[in-house]
Amino acid sequence: QVQLVESGGGLVQAGGSLRLSCAASGRTFSTYTMGWFRQAPGKEREFVAAISWSGGRTYYGDSVKGRFTISRENAKNTVYLQMNSLKPEDTAMYYCAADRAYFNAYYYKENEYDYWGQGTQVTVSS
Repeated sequence: QVQLVESGGGLVQAGGSLRLSCAASGRTFSTYTMGWFRQAPGKEREFVAAISWSGGRTYYGDSVKGRFTISRENAKNTVYLQMNSLKPEDTAMYYCAADRAYFNAYYYKENEYDYWGQGTQVTVSS
């Protein structure tokens, strides 16, 4: 069993930045594909970013490309989401997720992930 704990959310003005962290328990973190998803009130959960087990492959949703960066430190069992140039439409609960596969071609599908965190709220004011 893997537990994921997100942190780093908060209130920020439009144009600002935040860095989310997701700390994972367990010794097999380094073999997992990791992803970030978000869900705004009244909307479906949306894919934000994913990173392969080694960090060699990264993928982003269209709405965050060029503004968000996903990275990981396997030695610390942690994955990060650096969010720059934030917009009010980025306001959502952000979730970290882990997929036991080294790489999954369906990284953008939430049902491909095996473990989820509780989420951290990001609010961007205009």
